[in-house]
Amino acid sequence: MSKSVEAGLVINIINMQSKIQKRIGAALSTHGIGLSEYLVLNQLYIAKNQRMRRSDLAEQVGLSPSGVTRLLNPMEKIGLVEKESNPRDARSSLVSLSEVGKKITEEASISFEYASVALFEPLDKKRLSSLSELLKTVAR
Repeated sequence: MSKSVEAGLVINIINMQSKIQKRIGAALSTHGIGLSEYLVLNQLYIAKNQRMRRSDLAEQVGLSPSGVTRLLNPMEKIGLVEKESNPRDARSSLVSLSEVGKKITEEASISFEYASVALFEPLDKKRLSSLSELLKTVAR
């Protein structure tokens, strides 16, 4: 049974995703966090006032609201994030980056950058830029 080019591409992307998770995850583990935690911390780091509604955070990192809550609970216990009540809407809570979380994010970002560069080392800048543009087009 032959596969379409598209089906083969999806398999290649899944294999690449696995490689990314392993390599980036290994680099982040030295900071005591995994890739999902890093994505949450990074999103909070770049957010206005370093705080977001949980539902918005879930959407930005590609998790369900319950998934982000399950991820945030242990992060809150170890002091990376803090829960806040939302003064505008009592039904939705806010999550903010703690000072410890900010420091971990800044340190982990360096490891993330190095691991990312190493991951794509086989590609020259032109191919890397083309790949990035193609992925952006498909992800829209």
